[in-house]
Amino acid sequence: MKRFAMETLVSWKNSQNRKPMIICGARQVGKTWLMKEFGKQEFQKTAYINFDQNTRMKGLFEGDLNIERLILALSAETGISIRAEDTLIIFDEVQEVPRALTSLKYFNENAPEYAVIAAGSLLGVALHQGTSFPVGKVDFLDLYPLNYKEFLLALGKEQFVDILNSDDIPMITTFKEKYIEWLKEYYFIGGMPEVVNDFIQNKDFNRVRDIQNSLLDYYQQDFSKHAPNILVPRLNMIWNSIPMQLAKENKKFIYGQLREGARAKDFELAIQWLIDCGLIHKVERISKPGLPLKAYMDLSAFKIYMVDVGLLSAMGELSAQVIVEGNCIFTEFKGAMTEQYILQQLIAQLGVHAYYFSTERSRGEIDFLVQGKSSVIPIEVKAEENLQAKSLKAFVEKYNPKYAIRTSMSDYREESWLINIPLYNIDRIKRYIEQ
Repeated sequence: MKRFAMETLVSWKNSQNRKPMIICGARQVGKTWLMKEFGKQEFQKTAYINFDQNTRMKGLFEGDLNIERLILALSAETGISIRAEDTLIIFDEVQEVPRALTSLKYFNENAPEYAVIAAGSLLGVALHQGTSFPVGKVDFLDLYPLNYKEFLLALGKEQFVDILNSDDIPMITTFKEKYIEWLKEYYFIGGMPEVVNDFIQNKDFNRVRDIQNSLLDYYQQDFSKHAPNILVPRLNMIWNSIPMQLAKENKKFIYGQLREGARAKDFELAIQWLIDCGLIHKVERISKPGLPLKAYMDLSAFKIYMVDVGLLSAMGELSAQVIVEGNCIFTEFKGAMTEQYILQQLIAQLGVHAYYFSTERSRGEIDFLVQGKSSVIPIEVKAEENLQAKSLKAFVEKYNPKYAIRTSMSDYREESWLINIPLYNIDRIKRYIEQ
């Protein structure tokens, strides 16, 4: 399995100003595999330490954080003779031993020659709970489920990824039926590594759904295991409401759909907990499309999406036949899944923060807004080939953005006031963001 994050780690390894690296991301997105594979490919030896229920390591880090002392103990724990020139040190589930996080500061200041990577599924939660953190002493990498291109590579479609990367529009269009077929599969399978691996081996959609349901159960067990007791019922209400919230024509998150009389202050901590775990993406409303977008953020209005489009389809209990073959009953939710897909690619493939736009009085809404180098770029998401874009046209007439993007199943083309980008080639947006 190829992860583009590997290229980031190789660059980090070769950087002259390397700091200890922290990899953040939800459970089961492949953090442990990525760290171990990186060690296998780029180092002679890997010293792997998992801090989950590791009382010896907890005792070690409660003592003096002298680096020589730590290296000696870590060598004994792993059976690896740790040397700076050829060994990768991995701290997994590091949030379980907060002092191990603190030690990264001393690695950075006193022994920067050591390559140290740390990861933890609940790391974001731990940091927000006041865990001592080495501010400015570490590098960060966010890891997400496989994006669409990584999914194609996992399926063994390297040539088709090369074609997408070639920017040869006529050639890309020639193979559009294949890209659309795989995109529909991606809607159902998603990008969770365990799910993708099983599909590659067994080509069984029923097994895919069983694994996804197990992952969903696993996440909810995490709520009870790791969240404060007072938050658990609220976490479950928010989590289980996501498909219903996104099925609405207006996908704005409504507290009243959780329970009658629900208020923001009752659920804000629970929403933040899910964000910190990497399980949801929060897309805030922008009241005015000005630069910087963050200055016009409306904190009271937002949409919530899941970490993975395949998990969203599992929560919606959609069958493979409905998604892959198409079904009119699926029409309403198809828009939600397409938005989920686009958001994932914007975040994981392009590394941009997305907002959405609407005014208080207007029904017109722009699905996503992203900030380019010199302008705001509106993105209208269409699930099929329906090219009506009334809201986008009204936005363009009023605000005159440099670029306006519509993404759909239709072919690439540039018109006087918008650019249509096929859903399967969404990373082409990057060129307009950077211009």
